[in-house]
Amino acid sequence: MSSELPTREPVVEITQVRELARDLVVIPNRGVQLVPNIGVIGGTHSVLVVDTGLGPRNGEKVLAFATEYAQGRRLYLTTTHFHPEHAFGAQAFAGEATYLVNGAQAAELAGKGSGYLDLFRGLGAPIARQLEDVELVAPDEVYGTAHELDLGGRVVRLRATGRAHSRGDQVLTVPDAGVLFTGDLVDAGQFPIFPWFPPHDTDVSGLRWIDVMHRLVVTCPDVVVPGHGDISGPRLLADVRDHLELLRDETWLRRDSAMPQEAIAAEVTALMVERHPEWVGREWIEKGVGCFCAEYA
Repeated sequence: MSSELPTREPVVEITQVRELARDLVVIPNRGVQLVPNIGVIGGTHSVLVVDTGLGPRNGEKVLAFATEYAQGRRLYLTTTHFHPEHAFGAQAFAGEATYLVNGAQAAELAGKGSGYLDLFRGLGAPIARQLEDVELVAPDEVYGTAHELDLGGRVVRLRATGRAHSRGDQVLTVPDAGVLFTGDLVDAGQFPIFPWFPPHDTDVSGLRWIDVMHRLVVTCPDVVVPGHGDISGPRLLADVRDHLELLRDETWLRRDSAMPQEAIAAEVTALMVERHPEWVGREWIEKGVGCFCAEYA
């Protein structure tokens, strides 16, 4: 998700598909805003798709690829969280795949989905085009905090992390391949996305996000598939954790001196950009400052 208008059409392209392990591929986002990295994970009898792309036409592309890839195996779909570019193509999978998410994500989709659909449609014509004819579909199956999906000779572990980037964040691990899918808990080459939109949505929690990152770092995966950006290794998890902690500390340092929030945001943004001039998404720094000011202890 990005609050900046995309410079390229937010369309999933089935190109440069990358094989990470036996029967495990990623359709990369190619650096295009509002296009996620999409996973396709196979076992002997089933295939799991991770995320759909923005809207039904992107979902149809992903479904077509997954169906050909599965070659008759049963299809499952899961989404890392409910935001439109990750989950609003799910209708294409209705009747073709079993849609499985955690309970918090299902509740968030039901409660906020239509509001986010309106929000994203207002971000410009390229996005609105992809969101034409969207129907928000409820998951077929809902789990609590953890689920192990047996694909046949391969188990994928689905874990609800608790409130962080959203209330319904989910990570997936493929133990035999050492692969971790993070959704937007981790994005590569950009500042973390804080969907801090008071009074409409204030469920993002910087403090809980830091806790989640500490838990992910100690899992030491071989490969990290972020929500957006280049596939990477475990160092990416530490980089995001360190950035979030620095963002918290610098925000609270200035909050201690009763500095106005606007001034805090300006100073902290300058500091973070100096530290990571190559990262995109600078607009999210101010949102992060707002979130940490609200969580100031």
